[in-house]
Amino acid sequence: MIVPSIELNNGLSIPSLGLGVFEPDFDQAKTYEAVVQALEIGYRLIDTAAIYANESAVGKAISDSKIPRNDVFVCSKVWNDNQGYDATLKAYDQSLKKLNLEYLDLYLIHWPVKEKRKETWKALEKIYEEGRVKAIGVSNYLVPHLNELFGYANVIPAVNQIEFTPFCFMEETEILCKSKGILLESYSPLVRGLKKEHPVLKELANKYNKDTFQILIRWAIDHGIVTIPKSNSRKRLISNADVFDFKLTENEIYLLNTLHDGTRVAEDPMDFL
Repeated sequence: MIVPSIELNNGLSIPSLGLGVFEPDFDQAKTYEAVVQALEIGYRLIDTAAIYANESAVGKAISDSKIPRNDVFVCSKVWNDNQGYDATLKAYDQSLKKLNLEYLDLYLIHWPVKEKRKETWKALEKIYEEGRVKAIGVSNYLVPHLNELFGYANVIPAVNQIEFTPFCFMEETEILCKSKGILLESYSPLVRGLKKEHPVLKELANKYNKDTFQILIRWAIDHGIVTIPKSNSRKRLISNADVFDFKLTENEIYLLNTLHDGTRVAEDPMDFL
């Protein structure tokens, strides 16, 4: 399995497809097995977060895989309750300890908590400037949050991880991020199965001999962004990665863009203004 990489604005490369590991039931054993399977298949991007309560399982799976550390791109995020300058510095150290890693490839602010996001970003900049993380970024930042951040940031985020699907098409945020050299990353790209039977997706799936989940993943990749679908099934992990033998046409990408209906599976970042 060969996954193309995308270069971040600081020269670091990130795989265009990875594994998200959020588990609603916080089952560490399930997470461990998913990461083990993914790494065996060839995934090299693992996305976790402090609030997922599974960093230890992720770290153990990476260690047990015996894959060289430099070959696995690991991302985690500082949770809302741990934001603020000093608290974020401590949270980063705690994530490293749980993951049993000396550094992270990417560290993100999980949500733009109004009272704390400036100081939290300053803490991320300190960690980055000290060389303790390879790249820093944000998550769930839309245009207003980004424009505010640009007013005080000394380092432009490398990544902005948001909910980005044809049904939650954040075009203005995409345009702004691209203009600033910020790579968009899409979480929950499969809309948790809610749109699996959508007729437009099914039509394209039939055309390309794929399933509708693969069409959703390919749409994200064709937008030039990173995507991190979640699965615990080896069959689904393999299927999710089987998206590099076709491309959607420009008209098909546009058609999918028009399916935006406001469907979200996570909170609305605009509630964090």
